[in-house]
Amino acid sequence: MKPTKSYRDPQFINSKEARALRILAEYLEPKARLEREGVEDTIVFFGSARVREGSPWYEAARTLSSRLTSWSMALDPAHQRRFVVCTGGGPGIMEAANRGAAEARGRNVGLTISLPREESVNPHVTRGLSFHFHYFFMRKFWLAYMAKAMVVFPGGYGTLDELFEVLTLVQTRRMTKPMPIVLFGTGYWKEVINFDALVRHGMIEARDVDLVHRTDSVDDAYEWIVRRLAEDALGRPGATME
Repeated sequence: MKPTKSYRDPQFINSKEARALRILAEYLEPKARLEREGVEDTIVFFGSARVREGSPWYEAARTLSSRLTSWSMALDPAHQRRFVVCTGGGPGIMEAANRGAAEARGRNVGLTISLPREESVNPHVTRGLSFHFHYFFMRKFWLAYMAKAMVVFPGGYGTLDELFEVLTLVQTRRMTKPMPIVLFGTGYWKEVINFDALVRHGMIEARDVDLVHRTDSVDDAYEWIVRRLAEDALGRPGATME
């Protein structure tokens, strides 16, 4: 009987000694598949998994995603895989954004994560562009690395974690690419995050407040994102981050 090769040995692959290989796999496999599918960069939607279909925030995310997808698909043929809508792949706001992109007949990406209360990928993610992660930091890497713009709808701990990680990267200039960030739902965000208090206490600079664009309007969010992408990203295809 031939001995089992180490990379085919489930006991080894799932051991703590092989953790580095599992982490590397969550970098290399998505990279290979995204390149094969021709996805150059993304517009990422963050927001709560608890928002239900028919609610104002759900429908706003669905409409905005659809409009941005239609815009990206109307670019010249050389840019057909630019600014693809990407989400965490779950329900709520994520489902709304994937759904809007699918309704516009566009491709879209879903990056799900293993959780104790397992939630399957929503049915609107494009076949072949659904990814499932074990490591949160690898999932967040792919959310940020491919992104050329981000839209953040109301959410809880996960949404706040994703928002503040990106804000930290932009503030510290570790993310050197332009990163338009929309906070959708001004009343919610004003109550949940007191940016003015952070400035008043000297914890951030006044200019750091302007790292985000706040709005309650799908029209305003769409126009602002499209303008920023046209000015800063059309000539810079592909994923870029230091």
